[in-house]
Amino acid sequence: MSESPLSGSDRQPIINGHTRLLGVMGWPVAHTLSPAMQNAALAARGLNYIYVPLPVPPERLPAALSGLPALGFVGVNVTVPYKADVLPYLAELTPIAAAVGVVNTIVVREDGSLLGDNTDGAGFLDDLRAHGIRAGQAEGAGPIRCRRALVIGAGGAARAVAYVLAEAGVEVAVVNRTPERAVALCAAITRALPNARIMAHPFPSALAHLAPEVDLIVNATSLGLHPDTDPLPWDPTVPFSPRHVVYDLIYTCRTPFLALAERQGARAIGGLGMLVYQGARAFERWTGVPAPVEVMASVLKKGKMAYVLSSSPDRR
Repeated sequence: MSESPLSGSDRQPIINGHTRLLGVMGWPVAHTLSPAMQNAALAARGLNYIYVPLPVPPERLPAALSGLPALGFVGVNVTVPYKADVLPYLAELTPIAAAVGVVNTIVVREDGSLLGDNTDGAGFLDDLRAHGIRAGQAEGAGPIRCRRALVIGAGGAARAVAYVLAEAGVEVAVVNRTPERAVALCAAITRALPNARIMAHPFPSALAHLAPEVDLIVNATSLGLHPDTDPLPWDPTVPFSPRHVVYDLIYTCRTPFLALAERQGARAIGGLGMLVYQGARAFERWTGVPAPVEVMASVLKKGKMAYVLSSSPDRR
């Protein structure tokens, strides 16, 4: 672990010849809150690292990835549109990244090879635990147990959430407007986790019979980022109940979906905690040091008030 010389009581690191490099790669990346969050975490732990935005145009993606070891990068996050595009350039994938076909974290190993990981799923489960919710067979995570879940969407975020829930022993129903995408998601997870209990259903027609049977409902679509114009990712004639935990991966606002669930007595949780915990998982992979979660959460809470994001919940 490389300790950072500090410039005073604000614990801002001094960049010098020993500073190690981290970043977030995407196109564009001007919106990203990750540099503020990760640099605050690095400073809080006294680590001599710096985390920078890396805007990479599509035609330069292969060169950017191959240049990471030569430039001395320890790792990077990957945001849209490259979460699947980076896969051919990685030497190895973690089981979840291989199963869902989406990478949000790259580790540059000592030999210069690149390891791809997906920390979104683990970040989601970490946030459930922080709210006292225990998924599947997990022990000691909290008084509320989730045995059945409904995941809305079939994109990268939905795949990561469905994977970790199925791996934890939760029975998962996936609904999507394009049923073929939900079927493909379930097939990919079943190949990786043969004992998974996961099934695809059409949206919205399946909601009425699925909702009364589940404990957890997750919106993993981008519907709600524009609350004044987006349709609900739900059928409003299907009621929520106090037994439901309703989670929206969107973190930039209190979505109409969550507001509806809360009005009907459900427990409603926004996605800011997942963003914090997925970042904490990446931080720990790169540094080997426990992440200062409270510091990261504080920075993000301030940051989301200062930024207006027109992006999907996959964006970091």
